[in-house]
Amino acid sequence: MLLSYVNTQLRDFYRSLDAFCEDRGLNRKDLEDKLDMIDYAYDPAVNQFV
Repeated sequence: MLLSYVNTQLRDFYRSLDAFCEDRGLNRKDLEDKLDMIDYAYDPAVNQFV
């Protein structure tokens, strides 16, 4: 669920993961660590977790 939400937000509203995290008041490393637990990593070339 988190993965889907984050990728949708990145695709539709944000130019980068940093912009998303700043706007939402999230710690980027914490978010990346959480999604890494299910083997997803942020790819800035496509602005998505893949």
